[in-house]
Parts: sequence; C-alpha cells; structure tokens
Amino acid sequence: MKPYLKRSAYLIAAGLLATGCMLAPNFSNVAPHIPSNPTISAEPVAPMAPVARPAAATPAPQASAPAASARTNYGVASNWLCRPGLSNNPCEVNLDTTVVKTDGSTTIETFTGNPNAPIDCFYVYPTVSLDPFSQSDLIPGPEELNVVKAQLARLGSQCRIFAPMYRQFSLGALRARMSGGGDVPVRGTPADANNDVDDAWDWYMANENKGRGVVILGHSQGSGQIMRLIAAKVDGKPAQEKLVSAIVMGFSLMVPKGQDVGGTFKNIPICKSASQTGCAISFSSFRSNIPPSDTAMFGLGRGEMEAVCTNPAALGGGAAQAKAYWSTADKAWVAGKQVTTPFVATPGLATTECVREGNHHYLKVTFNADPNDPRIDDPGTDVMANGKPDAGWGLHLNDANIAMGDLVDVLAKQSAAWKQTRR
Repeated sequence: MKPYLKRSAYLIAAGLLATGCMLAPNFSNVAPHIPSNPTISAEPVAPMAPVARPAAATPAPQASAPAASARTNYGVASNWLCRPGLSNNPCEVNLDTTVVKTDGSTTIETFTGNPNAPIDCFYVYPTVSLDPFSQSDLIPGPEELNVVKAQLARLGSQCRIFAPMYRQFSLGALRARMSGGGDVPVRGTPADANNDVDDAWDWYMANENKGRGVVILGHSQGSGQIMRLIAAKVDGKPAQEKLVSAIVMGFSLMVPKGQDVGGTFKNIPICKSASQTGCAISFSSFRSNIPPSDTAMFGLGRGEMEAVCTNPAALGGGAAQAKAYWSTADKAWVAGKQVTTPFVATPGLATTECVREGNHHYLKVTFNADPNDPRIDDPGTDVMANGKPDAGWGLHLNDANIAMGDLVDVLAKQSAAWKQTRR
C-alpha cells in the first residue's frame, strides 16, 4: 500500500446528536479536503444535515424511497469487527511502539493484550467506509481494520473488546454531501446504522456481558451512535449499573453550563477523576495556535448548553503532558533513524488542556517543538482546506491518538475501582 494512503484517510466526521438533531458545519465557502482513499487511523461519522447546494437548471428526478433493510444477526461472528474468540481478530495485532525521546534516543515498547481483563469495551468506529454507496456493507475492508488498530486495540490491555460492523453513512456519501457534488448510489436507509448498533448492543448484553462492567466508546459518527444508544438503552435504565464509563471522542456531548449532568445524558455525570466510574469522558482536539473557528462543530455549545471537555491526561482539570500514540505512517520521526514499529510515542511533545473560548469548550493541544533537537516537531495530521489547516475541524483526525495512552491509564484505574465496588 502506498504511504500516502496510510495516513489521514480517517473519516472526518460530522455528527449526529443523541437527541436525533443533526449538526453540520458551514461548508458554503470551502469544503475541507477529505482523502479519497482513507485507510489507517480513524474516525467516525454520522449522517449530517444536508449542505445547501446551488439550484440546478433542471430539477433532479426524485429517487424512490429505499426499501426497508433486513436486521443484522450479531450471533454470527462475521458481523463483528472485533470480538473475543474471533479468528484473525484485527484488535489482536502488533501494537509495538518506538519511543522517541527529545535527544533522539529510542527504545521499543512492546504490547500485550489481556484476554482475561475484568471489564469490557463496546466500541463504534468513525466514518471510514470506502463502499461506493450511501450506507456501507458489513464486510470489513482495510479502512475498518486500520481504524480499530489505531483507535481501539491498545485498550485491549484493560478490557475485552467488542466492536460490531455496522451499515454506517459512508465516506463517499460524506464527501458528496460536504462538497455539494453528486450523491453516491443509495443502498439501505440511514436507520440501518442505528438498528445495527442497537442490535449489536442487545446481543452483547444478552450473551456476553454477564454482569461485567463495560466501557462504551466511539469517535465522530461512532460517538453520535453511542450517544444515541446510551440515551436510549443505558441512561437511567438497569444497564447503567454496569457502565464503567462512556468515552465520546470528536463530538459534542452536552451539559447545562456550570453543571456536570443533565444534558445529553440525564443521569450520567462527567468524570472528574480516574477512580470515578459510571461517568462520561468527552473531548474534541484543536491546536493551541489554530483554535476552533466560530462555526466549528466540535466542542460547540448552544444557548445554555455547553460541550463537555474532559482532559484524559488530567480529568481533574488543568494542563498535562499527553501520552500520545501516533500511527507511524511515512513520517520522519527522528533524524538518522528509521522507525519500523507500527506506532510511535513522543514523550513530552504534546500538552493538553481543556479551555473555553467563545462558544467552544475543547481540548487545546500544544506541541512543545524544539527545532534544534533531532525529534519530529509536529506529528499532527490536520484536515486541510485550500492548503491550510481547517479551523473548523482542528485535530479531529488525531483525537484518539493524542489521548490513547491516557485513556489506557484511566481504564486501568476505573477497572480497579469497578472491581473494588463489586466485592
């Protein structure tokens, strides 16, 4: 595979609020560049509100309403992207990491999963599908395999992993919607994605949970899905007793200003420490020198509602060095050395802090670059518009990478706290 295909082919998402309302950034002037062949790192995306398009000289013919689609049987192993016991499980792959220090020295950090982890993770991936239709199929391609490698598999040191395939709104459909170009062929309905995520969750709860604690997480479109799922099936329901935490990345989880609960989720508070369970973590990342534009959707509050920002590196607040894990891709990470592991860590390079600016509450990422040392100065991958980083999207493509090591640490502490309360 060519190196440029391995990079920011993530998904770039838009989002679906748990309430069913849709938000969309303003793309009337310029649409961000979305790679046409994504394949490695990751993000989710939910259908967004249509973007206004120029009036056509001749009205386009109305497409007939698509027929209702069949439900998905998650008792069939092949309908899961990751699940314990799955053959060729893409969440059980090489995650070894080259640690690059400021002086250019390197060490190798090996990774080992824990099949006997005491809690579970239920994950919904972002918009990555390259299927040439409006909704994806249930057959994993390189893009789905790579997104779980980048965003999820490392959490396997702390939890058993469950990640269903689902008929998501495809990357091609998102590109068409954002650019105002021709639509891709319709297959299925937008309800297919909701039904799949619900059915996978119901199957997991009926067959695999068995009273275990569970972390529910997603990114972008996947975060829109888990917000909807939690609001409908967990929040204030018996299943809430099993919730270790909800991790909503690259989306706007909402609370009333000055409060920790009562917005998107009515009974699930915001996490304030890593020893707290039954709570929610949420963040959207932007560069310190390119804050979100006024119309940036991620981290955007509305009226008396504010987007949640919890810094995984410092849940109690303040700034802290992030334990980022970057996909190696084709970057020059350190002068004079070749990195051969699939991931790279750069201790001390990124500092994160939740900040409020205007109507946005977001994770500010500062790269502590030193142009005089042999290490890379900036590993971030931005969404680009007209050749420049797009302040409407920020570091959306890297949300999970930036926080990954800190999320592993948080889940370790939450898992221990969960076990303690269940003795």
